[in-house]
Amino acid sequence: MSINKLECECLKEQMAKSISPIDGRYGKKTAHLGQYFSEFALMQKRTEVELQYLIALNNTGLFEKFTEMELSNIKNILSDFKNEYFVKIKTIENKLNHDVKSVEVFLIEELSLKNPNMIHFGLTSEDVNNLSYSLLLKEYLENEQISQIKNVMKNIYEKADNWKSIVFPARTHGQMASPTTAGKEMSVFLNRIFEQYKRLSKFKFCGKFNGATGNYSASYSAFPEYDWIKFSNEFIKSLGLIPNEATTQIDSHDVWAEYFSIIAQINSILIDLNKDIWLYLMLGNLAISSNKDEVGSSTMPHKINPINFENSEGNLELSNSMLEFFIRKLTNSRLQRDLSDSTVSRNLGVGLAHSFLGMNETIVGLKKVVVNEERCKNEVENHPELLAEPIQTILRRVGVKDPYNEMKKLTRGKIITEQMIIKFIENLQVDEIVKNELLKLKVVDYIGQAEKVAQNILEKVKKHIQ
Repeated sequence: MSINKLECECLKEQMAKSISPIDGRYGKKTAHLGQYFSEFALMQKRTEVELQYLIALNNTGLFEKFTEMELSNIKNILSDFKNEYFVKIKTIENKLNHDVKSVEVFLIEELSLKNPNMIHFGLTSEDVNNLSYSLLLKEYLENEQISQIKNVMKNIYEKADNWKSIVFPARTHGQMASPTTAGKEMSVFLNRIFEQYKRLSKFKFCGKFNGATGNYSASYSAFPEYDWIKFSNEFIKSLGLIPNEATTQIDSHDVWAEYFSIIAQINSILIDLNKDIWLYLMLGNLAISSNKDEVGSSTMPHKINPINFENSEGNLELSNSMLEFFIRKLTNSRLQRDLSDSTVSRNLGVGLAHSFLGMNETIVGLKKVVVNEERCKNEVENHPELLAEPIQTILRRVGVKDPYNEMKKLTRGKIITEQMIIKFIENLQVDEIVKNELLKLKVVDYIGQAEKVAQNILEKVKKHIQ
């Protein structure tokens, strides 16, 4: 058996026996997220932070400079973190029972520096950990999340654009209300997601690098004349992060909480979209294009189920439950430090992976959805009572006394026909010009500026999704 076939068989076995569906049922869809959220990724990033710190420390002039060979060895590990390195670190951890210390010991053994004391000099584990996690989240945001959210917007954009002129039944409190267009309703969700996307596209993660209780004490005790605050801030900025200068042993995670809250809000908007589409499908206003190979029911052959939107809803709700827990949990720590955040932080990828899955399912679902134009038009036409709003509004304009209650008497709780509306208008004591204006009203045309609203949103978003 070839290596590729062997790896494939191992992957199948792993998927079949995984506890979490992230690595099991959905493993093929989420496997690439391992480069951000796996144990390997975390150890690689910890090693990277330690090595970047070594290079920065070497440039301070506080220690004898590295030889060319030492610098070359450091850069080799930085550029190519091999699987064998990970295995060595985990083997050391099995003995020490401390993950970050294991990275330090590995680097002492692997680099064979003339001055190994420079490795992890003056640091606490959380200096390395918080930067590692923040860098992984930063990479996930930049490499995966932004493009995925843009893809979500692109698919909603296409629906809003194609459907912007299609008359569509509207419901408030579940009851028929002033008509809209299918595209305008999609533009509402597009606009909501776009506002969160703008926040996310500018988002910056932070980090701390200030020792055991946040006072730079160890480094300062060794070199009290050196500006460790400036060094720390510059080092954090060199990694593409923003310094958090006042912390305990751990970063406050307030910035993480802000990030999670944006993702949770996007999830919530998509849950709302999923539910609305589900209801529109139930009402027959929308339909799903069929796939001859798919099965909707094990006993009812006719069924085409909205499974993508349902699957998305479930994944996004599960993601939000975890993100909301992260926000509550990670922003609280007893005094200067407790370890309860450690195991929670290891699950960040699980919460984000469910969001990733949910967004993809919404994208797939949107590609299948079409508007049932004829049904929508007929449904609107069958509710002429919807003209009660424009009629009473125009009558207000011309000074008719209490037109709202006049229309209420005519329409509320009754089945109204077009002829009843016409008869009411003809009996009004108003100018013929006003009567003609009212008689020209058609319920299918009563969409206000829905198309313009949709177009305005489309123009605002277009350049961001190209």
